[in-house]
Amino acid sequence: MKTYPLSALLGRMKYITRWSLMRNGRPESLSEHTADTALLAHMLCLIAKKCTGTGAALRPEMVATAALYHDAPEILTGDMPTPVKYKNAALRNAYKAVERESARVMASLQPEELRAETEAYLTGTVLNDAEQKVLKAADRLSALIKCIEESQGGNHEFEAAREQQLTALHAMDCPEAEYFIQHMLPCYAQNLDELTRGRF
Repeated sequence: MKTYPLSALLGRMKYITRWSLMRNGRPESLSEHTADTALLAHMLCLIAKKCTGTGAALRPEMVATAALYHDAPEILTGDMPTPVKYKNAALRNAYKAVERESARVMASLQPEELRAETEAYLTGTVLNDAEQKVLKAADRLSALIKCIEESQGGNHEFEAAREQQLTALHAMDCPEAEYFIQHMLPCYAQNLDELTRGRF
């Protein structure tokens, strides 16, 4: 009987550690980052549709699902540190080619009937331009939140990364992300009592 290992391979995201060049107070797995990004992407889509009025082209469920797959090729490639990945155009393009090939290989681990759709999720081509932008903003927000959490734990290692992520988010000109930064991001600095007091 033929078997198809993609789902088992996706389950290995929990073994990929992010921020490998940084001293982490608490390690973050690719699995955690993926779940966080999916939740954030879905929230940004809802904000766009209901709060900022900029979400006409957005499909929240599609964006959230694509977010679950967005870094899956790193199962094969590992998490390339940002200073290396974005050092110059040649490295960035080479890494993108490696990611595309990883996505193709991973999609081939499915039944033939599922391969094209799976590859579209793995590469993000299932999304339109507006959705890809929102997913990228969610990815950056996830990184920013990690930086905030590390800083709150007394780890100064993430302070520069925190500023870089915030600057990059502002530069995206993404109204949904700006709304989140203004109205929701401050809550990540609160403890559990502060988050829940008087709300239940």
